[in-house]
Amino acid sequence: MILRKLALLAALGLLSACAQSGAPSQPPQVAAVCAAPLKPALEVNLYFGRDIENGGEVNERQWAEFVGAEVTPRFPDGLSVLNVAGQSRNSMNQTLRERTKLLVVVVFDAPGHRDKIQAIVDAYNKRFGQHGVFRTEHMVCAGV
Repeated sequence: MILRKLALLAALGLLSACAQSGAPSQPPQVAAVCAAPLKPALEVNLYFGRDIENGGEVNERQWAEFVGAEVTPRFPDGLSVLNVAGQSRNSMNQTLRERTKLLVVVVFDAPGHRDKIQAIVDAYNKRFGQHGVFRTEHMVCAGV
């Protein structure tokens, strides 16, 4: 019983450390200790579903044009794109599957990246009639 309570308190402490009290626009604050030549950075992952609402799919040419026009100018130092199989559940409890592009960007200027990321998401939603882009961020040690 005591162990259960201690585990619960520890879990609540971890959850509260993850919560951003009233400031969701703040980057994750993790004291990253990185071995040289690596330094603390933020990895941003954006998941772009390729299904178009009225049918069809964002094809490779359209994706390449989007990356060239919207992503590369904002992150000219580098990025990665992977093809992944996406899956989510809609409001009617149906599992939806679609081909997805995963864009990975590592930034050293957090939170300076936020406006650039939002502009990319907004451009994708507008260009391809999407409703959102799933996003994750986490601290990493990075370098060449």
